[in-house]
Amino acid sequence: MTYCVGLKLDRGLVFMSDTRTNAGVDNISVFRKMVLWEAEGERSLTLMTAGNLATTQAVVSLLNERAKPMDERGQPSILEAPSMFQAARLVGETLREVIRSQAGGGGPEAEATFSATMILGGQVRGGEPRLFLIYPEGNFVEASADTPFFQIGETKYGRPILVRAYDPAMGFADAVKLMMLSFDSTIKANLSVGLPLDMHVYEADTFRHGLRRRIEVGDAYFEEISSGWGEALRAAVQNLPSYRLD
Repeated sequence: MTYCVGLKLDRGLVFMSDTRTNAGVDNISVFRKMVLWEAEGERSLTLMTAGNLATTQAVVSLLNERAKPMDERGQPSILEAPSMFQAARLVGETLREVIRSQAGGGGPEAEATFSATMILGGQVRGGEPRLFLIYPEGNFVEASADTPFFQIGETKYGRPILVRAYDPAMGFADAVKLMMLSFDSTIKANLSVGLPLDMHVYEADTFRHGLRRRIEVGDAYFEEISSGWGEALRAAVQNLPSYRLD
């Protein structure tokens, strides 16, 4: 399983993904699920993936191949899409192409085996930072004031803290802390999600990659956040009025 979150703020975008893949408890591996493309001064794009690993890797490989100079390819490039909407459309079309190819012309049940979902975010010069959730069918939806963040993978355990504490005006440091708490809750509840975590912070109108970091097992700040959150929850429960049994 996987857990990835893309968060839209007034100041820009924050992305975080885990790296765990597994085919049973005795076959756990680490794979990067976050990919970045950049044309400095013109665009920065971040893609996170969840689902069948062969499918997601094939999509990323095709997008990378098609990002080469024009004389080395014959397909549209994510580095040439005129807007984030068109970049999302290109990723969706590539995902649909890969799923159909891997399914070998089978019906819906065969295609489901190769399913994948993706989050794409970033900014292309001339437009604002935008965030999209891309479905296996190739269609997508965009983040808005009503839906300011997207999750893919194992979403249910980390969602409550995001819903309760998100504020579009929050700074990047608080957003990263919030996302770490969301991941901590997910990791505590589901063994198929785990560290290391990959993080990218994109500041609006910079048109280049921002802070990138891998949060490894044993990271001092993550452990401090995890233990502090557990203590704070226990204290909050104790401070709430007790239920009367009489």
